[in-house]
Amino acid sequence: MTDRRLAIDAWESLFRAQHEVFEDINDDFHEGVLSQAEYDVLLTVTRGENMTARLRDVTANMLISQPSVSRLVERMSARGLISKCADPDDGRGSLVRATDAGASLFRRLASSHGRAIAERMSILSDEELAQLRDLTAKLRRSRPHD
Repeated sequence: MTDRRLAIDAWESLFRAQHEVFEDINDDFHEGVLSQAEYDVLLTVTRGENMTARLRDVTANMLISQPSVSRLVERMSARGLISKCADPDDGRGSLVRATDAGASLFRRLASSHGRAIAERMSILSDEELAQLRDLTAKLRRSRPHD
């Protein structure tokens, strides 16, 4: 059985560290360029084949509700950052594709954002970074009450 107090202490430390690190690297996002949410959409989309992803995959990677993602995608489409069309393999689904302008803007921001992340995380050794990655992946995979 896990020590309850230790579990709570670990959770609080993880939560506070995530919050503080996020605040430090959040300066990369400015209104009028890309918001954090828009960046997250483009991150998922640009990683897909032909810079395309299913809308449901975009939604699954976001930390906001499906209706909020749909509104965000509509705003991004209106700004010319992405295009949206019906998914030919799923009549109920949609595909989202980065436009050239959206992909270019994402790449520019991703470069500086990646540097900020690497700089902030440089306090940890490569071994510690790998351990952190593996531990957080383990937490994300496990659902004790499923």
